[in-house]
Amino acid sequence: MRGRISRVVVAVNELTRTTLEGWLRSPKTPVGRAKRARAILLLAAGARYAHVAERVGLAERHVRTWAVRFRDQGVAGLHDKPRPGRTPVPPPEVAVHAVKMACERPDERGRSLCQWDCAERARPLVAEGLVDGISDETVRRILAHHKLKPWRHHLWLSPRVPRDARFTAQVREIIDLYTRLRAPWEAVICVDENTNLQPRPRLSPTRPACLGAPGKPGKPVRVEHAYRRCGALNLCAGFDTRSGHVYARTARRKRQVEFIAFLEQLDREVPATVTTIHLVMDNLPMHNGRQVQAWLAAHPRFRFHFPPVHCSWMNQVEQWFSILQRKRLRIADFADLDHLTARLRAFVAEWNEHAHPFNWSSKSVAKVMAACEEAPHDLACAA
Repeated sequence: MRGRISRVVVAVNELTRTTLEGWLRSPKTPVGRAKRARAILLLAAGARYAHVAERVGLAERHVRTWAVRFRDQGVAGLHDKPRPGRTPVPPPEVAVHAVKMACERPDERGRSLCQWDCAERARPLVAEGLVDGISDETVRRILAHHKLKPWRHHLWLSPRVPRDARFTAQVREIIDLYTRLRAPWEAVICVDENTNLQPRPRLSPTRPACLGAPGKPGKPVRVEHAYRRCGALNLCAGFDTRSGHVYARTARRKRQVEFIAFLEQLDREVPATVTTIHLVMDNLPMHNGRQVQAWLAAHPRFRFHFPPVHCSWMNQVEQWFSILQRKRLRIADFADLDHLTARLRAFVAEWNEHAHPFNWSSKSVAKVMAACEEAPHDLACAA
């Protein structure tokens, strides 16, 4: 058997042998400790260092080190020594100051910034002498622990009308129109205008996507940056909440006259068997003018419903406008207003071929009503 005989005498009594063999049998024993226990048992049986190192998978010098520790300390010498670990960085008072700074506007602390980021928050901590040095990542971890992200922002809108019983009644009225089981003689149509649609013909033709050279990626659609101005167009659309059918009309101006023309179109295209047409629309002056009121009095099957102020998101035609923007108007490249009008009409016709309604589930309705009921409480807390 090759290898030198150990000069370190390893003696194992019955109690120690029982302990070491118990480590080897236990599935919870760490791998490193199990190797050391097997090495000590082999050395106690008279094995040489080289042979033990091969059997347990340790370097020969490591076997000698653990043998010396076992001789001097016994079984306790086979455990890993406790490591000091990293010094807590930063001190608690620095973390408190970083969180406090994140909850303040930069202008309040004399900094010309719109928002804090980790680097901008780390510099004042050093400049004010709170810490000798601190990294951006350390600041980020402090804020992550408190679930703070001051580098993000959300838009919010303060209410212009009180969230009172009248507000709740208006919301309930719109939700009832969307969710109740309607009779065949009743229709709900959401109406709104998409204004200032510009043709923006490009100075160079728009190029479609194309394959790249062998081994190279293809090229996306390429749109010329410069364009000409050719006026603007207004689109008035109505979305049938039951079928998803869209009624649309374009005009150069936005007045009561154009709105009445759209109402006349609805009166012609909606079947006469539908005796009640509920129109959901924003409470604009154009929708409540004298000419519109006179037309409404002459057409009793039309009924207007207005969501509360700043609740235009409840108008389902806005969802359809987002689809129109994404699929047809994202790249504005039309020869003139007539070309834009023709393309808009074609898109509406293609949509109506496979029209579908938007699903207002009971979950979404409950969320809307919960926000409506919590609003008065939130305003009282803010006051």
